[in-house]
Amino acid sequence: MEKPLKVPDLNFQRTADKLCVFIRSIMEQSGAKGVVLGLSGGVDSSLTVALCVHALGKDRVLGLFMPASFTPQQDTDDAHNLAEQLGIKTEFVSIQGISDAFLNSLELAQRDERAIRRAVANVRARIRMVISYYYANAFNYLVAGTSDRSELLIGFFTKHGDGGADFLPISGLYKTQVRALAKHLGIPETVAYKPSNPQLYPGQKLADELPLTYKDLDPILVGLFDLKLLPEDVSRRTNIPLTFVEDVLHRYNVSEHKRSPPPQPPS
Repeated sequence: MEKPLKVPDLNFQRTADKLCVFIRSIMEQSGAKGVVLGLSGGVDSSLTVALCVHALGKDRVLGLFMPASFTPQQDTDDAHNLAEQLGIKTEFVSIQGISDAFLNSLELAQRDERAIRRAVANVRARIRMVISYYYANAFNYLVAGTSDRSELLIGFFTKHGDGGADFLPISGLYKTQVRALAKHLGIPETVAYKPSNPQLYPGQKLADELPLTYKDLDPILVGLFDLKLLPEDVSRRTNIPLTFVEDVLHRYNVSEHKRSPPPQPPS
């Protein structure tokens, strides 16, 4: 009888040590003095900043709070509390005035509200990327990205936004593994298991963008991309309808451009 698909369990200490070695090697190769990253109060940025502190020390890590007017206060509080716990330097930059000025300067006859909402959401993500690189350039730091493997495989990130970074420390971990490792490293469970809501527009929730929770999504990703199984086999071994598995594969295929350098014609 076939075993159900599951996400592999981590050896927490070995994984953390391996990622810290990776972070230090990136810093040594680049000659950068430290790292900067945005702190959202979510599990991905929380784990990433904790690993950077473990790898480099608190004095070489800068955390940025970049809320919009609709950012939940709980997220801001969680980000502040973790920064204080880790003892890192922080900067607060509201993106509301910047995004208002940007969007007020544009006129678009487009009336597709969903498309406009997506465009505006991506502007906000890209503003945060620009701010991150402003501080990185000013201090000779690198920008640490916070995307995990689950998000990267389905293209659930903004190209040249939260996808714009110099290195991606947790890109090899599925979201469910990120949560488990975060808890192991002492990040509060309220953050480690907080629902993943991107908050790029008021009230945005993961369910608005994805048909599955990460608990269901991650085993599908393991089957499709680690074990190279056919969608029909993944559906059978996860007990998730084939249409959902095919949707995940479709998201991977149409988001390939996000994970690859811009195409160039043959020379």
